[in-house]
Amino acid sequence: MGKFVVFEGPEGGGKTLQAGLLADSLRNAGFDVVQTREPGGTRVGNQIRSILLGLGDYTILPETEVLLLAAARAQHVREVIRPALDRGTWVICDRFVDSTYAYQGGGGGLDLGPIRAIQAFATEGLEPDMRILLDVPVAIGLQRRYADPESVNRIDLADRTYHQRVRDQYLALAEESPKDWIVVDAQAPPDAVQSSVWRQVRHTLVNA
Repeated sequence: MGKFVVFEGPEGGGKTLQAGLLADSLRNAGFDVVQTREPGGTRVGNQIRSILLGLGDYTILPETEVLLLAAARAQHVREVIRPALDRGTWVICDRFVDSTYAYQGGGGGLDLGPIRAIQAFATEGLEPDMRILLDVPVAIGLQRRYADPESVNRIDLADRTYHQRVRDQYLALAEESPKDWIVVDAQAPPDAVQSSVWRQVRHTLVNA
């Protein structure tokens, strides 16, 4: 059975970069690895991603975001993640269910109870073997995101109070279940973050 590692965190934490670096480290160590992301990872998921993150002239309710994300996630789990794990491949994913708890729950103000029920249905109860929270203050994270104007999406443009609620929810999730989370200071240089992540993964999962 493969291992399922998820990178989570507020905007600008470097999740995509660190997911790629961890995937490379694991491959160099001799493991088969699939690197993927949410929303996305499948043709259906990528279409939903374009709706959720696009800058079109429309408004999306938090409730609608939850349902769209769950639809993309259901496809992702059944088409990519579960088959990879079943054949012994490691899956490194940029975001998973906790992003929905943080963004639509914390940021959007929705009750986590119904969100959890929807996620359980979408994922068939699949849980990561490790959640890595790349934590960064909102001001720094958004500054990083805005430094590349072409990459700015609809979520990036939400006000800072929204993003602060997202970060607060992530930290609350990690505090509630400290054994399930590795919290890394993403203000550090990328190579320092990479070293911290690899040390934790190697100790907890590779050598387990």
